[in-house]
Order: sequence, then structure tokens, then C-alpha cells
Amino acid sequence: MPSLKDLRNRITSVKATQKITKAMQMVAAAKLRRAQLAAEAARPYAERMETVLAGLTANASADSAPVLMTGRGADKVHLLVVCTAERGLCGGFNSSIARLARDKANELISQGKTVKILCVGKKGFEQLKRNFEKHIVDVIEFRSVKQIGFPQAELVTSRVLEMFEAQEFDIATIFYSRFRSVIAQIPTEKRIIPLDMDQAGPKLDVEYEPDEATILEKIVPRNLTVQIYRALLENAASEMGAKMSAMDSATRNAGEMAKKYTQQYNRSRQAMITKELIEIISGAEAL
Repeated sequence: MPSLKDLRNRITSVKATQKITKAMQMVAAAKLRRAQLAAEAARPYAERMETVLAGLTANASADSAPVLMTGRGADKVHLLVVCTAERGLCGGFNSSIARLARDKANELISQGKTVKILCVGKKGFEQLKRNFEKHIVDVIEFRSVKQIGFPQAELVTSRVLEMFEAQEFDIATIFYSRFRSVIAQIPTEKRIIPLDMDQAGPKLDVEYEPDEATILEKIVPRNLTVQIYRALLENAASEMGAKMSAMDSATRNAGEMAKKYTQQYNRSRQAMITKELIEIISGAEAL
């Protein structure tokens, strides 16, 4: 049984941890609102971009469409762009994305496909390197970036385009967590190369100037950056939501643990006092 000093040290340690988790919860709550607004603002733009592409694709001929949108007609080599957080302490946020990517990689490997993984975020790399270290081609980290912006999406896009132009992969899929609420983040996979037109909105019957092929050459790479930017914003909001929920649970657990140790301390202290009184009374009676 621990001594009174050990129990006092445990109570002090748990209460100090509770203060830290409470502070982290408040910081996550403050960041969540800004990240949530940014993610929600990016959704209509990204969806409208896909709608425009659907209309352009309907009017453009198959020969004039850029290879970035149609692909090269092969599906032998797959690139998985796995977007996770740079830090932990956010519950199962990182694990759920890594698990989805891991299942997809195993499925492709079982079909005889070649899998390459581009990790965006330190935590995804740490989890995937255990089983897929040989498949990881690069890691992009944003630990020094306070707030994710369009330049970070352009950096990821440039790396993906560099690999595509070098014919290092045929199909690219991005993995991220779509923000729904503080307690609900949905792990999502989305094909970005070639463009998944099944997920686009309704096609538009409009006339374009200049011709569709010229517009597609400019807009398809831009759309790739927009979709990656949307994924990064959704991830940022989901991370803050998951961290806020995880720190709230940790704070409540620390409070319950401190209460448990306090009760144990009081009982042990009362038992020692009672024992000392019995010894004093027994000694007095012996005299």
C-alpha cells in the first residue's frame, strides 16, 4: 500500500496534468472555430470547381482533354497521399486516417499493384513506416506552420505533379479526415488523378471562350491544388475537434483519478490516526 507521501505526490501530479489538459482543451477550442470556418468556406469553392470541370469535360473531346484529368489508361502504380497531423494528443484522429490508407494499400498490393505513399504530416509517417517503410517515397511536414494556407497546398501539389510528369505513378488518391462536428470526423479517400468525375456535380450547358481544351490545361492543375487545399483544411478542423474532445476526456479522467487518490489518502490518514489513538489508549490502560 502506498505511503501518505506517495499519495500526496500522486495527487499533486494528477492535478498538474489536469491543468495542462484543460489548457490544451481551451486552446483547441479557440483554434477550432477558425479552422472550421476555413474548412466550410472551402467546400463550396471545391465543389463548384468540380462542377465546372464536369461541364468542360462534357464539351471537350477525349483527345483534347489533358492527361492529368483522364490519366494514361493504366492503373499499375498507385500513389497514396496520406494527410495527418504533425502532433498527437488528438484521440484516434491520426490512427483512423492511417488505418484507411493501410487497408487501401493492402488491398492494392493483394491485387498485384505497386503502391507508393506520400505522407503529409509526421504522425502518418510514424504509423505507416512500421509496415510500409519501403513504399514511402517522401514526407512533407508543416510543423513550423502556425496556420495551413494555400502555399502549403501548392507545395504538396508540386510534389505530386513532379512525380506524375516523371511517370512515377498512374493513379493518385488522397486520404484525409472530413470534419462533421467536434465528436465526428470522417476518414475519407478521394481520387485526385485522374479526376474522379463520378463525384462531380451536375454538368453545365454553357459555351466557353477560349475553347475547352485551352481552359482545361489551366484549370485542371488548379483544381488539383484546390482539392488538396480542401483536404488540408478539413484535416486542420478535424484535428482541433478531435483534440478538444480528447483533452476534455483527459481532464475529466484526471479529475476522477485525483478524487480517487484523495479518498484513498484520507482513508489511509484516518486509519493511521485511529491506530495511533488505539496505541495511546492501550498504553494508558497498561499503566
